[in-house]
Amino acid sequence: MRPGSYHSLAHSMDLDLRDYGWTDRLADAFAPHAAAGLVPARVSLEHTHIYRVITAEGESLARVSGRMRHQASARTDFPAVGDWVGVEPAPQEGDARIRVVLPRFSRFSRRAAGDPTEEQVVAANIDVVFLVVGLDHDFNPRRLERYLLVAGDSGASPVVVLNKADLTSETEARVADVRALSPAVPIDAVSCRTPGSLEPLRTYLGRGRTGALLGSSGVGKSTIANCLVGQELLRTHDVRESDSRGRHTSTSRQLVLLPGGGLLIDTPGMRELQLWDAGGWSESFRDISELAEGCRFRDCRHREEPGCAVRAAVDAGRLPPVRLESFRKLSAEQEHTEREQDARALLDQKRHSKTMAKALRKRVRDKGQS
Repeated sequence: MRPGSYHSLAHSMDLDLRDYGWTDRLADAFAPHAAAGLVPARVSLEHTHIYRVITAEGESLARVSGRMRHQASARTDFPAVGDWVGVEPAPQEGDARIRVVLPRFSRFSRRAAGDPTEEQVVAANIDVVFLVVGLDHDFNPRRLERYLLVAGDSGASPVVVLNKADLTSETEARVADVRALSPAVPIDAVSCRTPGSLEPLRTYLGRGRTGALLGSSGVGKSTIANCLVGQELLRTHDVRESDSRGRHTSTSRQLVLLPGGGLLIDTPGMRELQLWDAGGWSESFRDISELAEGCRFRDCRHREEPGCAVRAAVDAGRLPPVRLESFRKLSAEQEHTEREQDARALLDQKRHSKTMAKALRKRVRDKGQS
């Protein structure tokens, strides 16, 4: 999809950026950049190397400045949808230039596909993470465990949204399944065929608050966004009768403004959600964490160690074996990722030291020749 081909969020001039999440805290952080002649903007669409941003004067296209691109040391240094940035307004012909990204107060990240040592920011500066699960063929508690684990480290509040409630007679049982995974996380069962069922989702938002819809392909994220907006801003295909899946035609993340207040970031369906510095273990696996307090060893891995209260609970039928197996699998994945990150950091440090030493030798040599 071309960056300018979707419905505009902000046609009029003189927008109130507080509708888009601007706060006094952001204004204080931005003050030095304002003094340098930059204007605040929020990234509403990311498409390859071009962005659509919202300023007080409306929407415009923007690109990262050459200096910022040169100084970036990681993928996370570049803007993501939801970021607040400082832009240099566009000349009469051409695009604006993004020169700085303000510190993020929250972000939903995953391990970048194909690179175990790189973080990908899926959505930034979000207040609520709506974890969307389909109640058709998509319902998968193990996958939801993974999403809850990553959401626990995002800085945003997770909410589980069980979509397509009209396609099953087991909604209450599914709600119970999710509540068993994470008792403290709110759960809402919805159906876009019953628009009123979506109203509870608005209560998590309100003026200036941002929610992000996350989930696998076909769970109905864009359809939910369209229903909340009241018109089809995000294109979807019809549901396939063979598997009840709607097909999202866009591969871009984008932010939309809701009537009545609040914003949504819609994201393409994820084929996989690889862990990145997951920090939600105590909440996502509270049942296992509480049982682990009774283990003989504080660093018990719940495998072969003697006196393991978690394995004892499985043997006694108080903890489903699949729950412990999922915990072990995700723990092993997280440990593997951390080892690869440490190895990459050590390699980068060696390369940096080598570059600095080479530069120092050149400086000494040049000084001796002068």
